Amino acid sequence: MDIMDTIKQQIEQNAIILFMKGSPSAPQCGFSMKASQALMACGKRFAYVDVLSNPEIRQNLPVYANWPTFPQLWVNGELVGGCDIIMDMSEKGELKTLVDTIDDSANG
Repeated sequence: MDIMDTIKQQIEQNAIILFMKGSPSAPQCGFSMKASQALMACGKRFAYVDVLSNPEIRQNLPVYANWPTFPQLWVNGELVGGCDIIMDMSEKGELKTLVDTIDDSANG
């Protein structure tokens, strides 16, 4: 399977997916840490991909998404954005509102 197909499949098969450096329990950069903590605070399960251990995804996701940086949050197949957008939405209560629209059975 082509790497772009793999990325597309990961996004389509997970209602909430965070492409980040490291994992939510062991983030490898401050931006990924903030983004994953904000997402965890919403109380919904989400999938994640560690782009450091998946160099092909790290290299190709910015092309696929037309978004140059990590982390990247995708909800219902749509790119929400990176750390600044996630934090802004979190502070306004918009992130929780967004993830609360997800049916838990549709994620993961």
